[in-house]
Amino acid sequence: MSLLGPNILAAVLVGIGLYGALARRNAVLMLIGVELILGGALVLLVSTAAAGTDQWSGGTVLSLFVITIAAAEVALALAVILAAFRLRGRIDLTEREPAATPIGAAGVGEP
Repeated sequence: MSLLGPNILAAVLVGIGLYGALARRNAVLMLIGVELILGGALVLLVSTAAAGTDQWSGGTVLSLFVITIAAAEVALALAVILAAFRLRGRIDLTEREPAATPIGAAGVGEP
C-alpha cells in the first residue's frame, strides 16, 4: 500500500488546521482548527498501521487514545467558551477586557 495519498491528506488537514487556528479570532473556529490538526495526525497513525509499516503496531490503539483525549478537550474547551460568552457576551479572543481595579486601590472602597 502506498502512503502517498494519506500523507498528502494529512498534510492538507494540518495546513488547513494551522490556518484556522492561527488566522481566526473566534474561539470556536480556533478549536475547529486544532481538531483538524489532530485529524491529520490520526490519518498518519491509521495509515501507517494499515500499511504494515508500524513496527510496534500501536497506531490504531494510539489513535483511539487521541480520539478520546480530543473528545474530552472539546468538551472542556466548549464549556470554557460558553462561560466566557455568558460573562462577556462575545467569544472574540483578540479584544481585551479593561483591567479591573484592585480592592483598596485609589478611591475604591473609601467613604
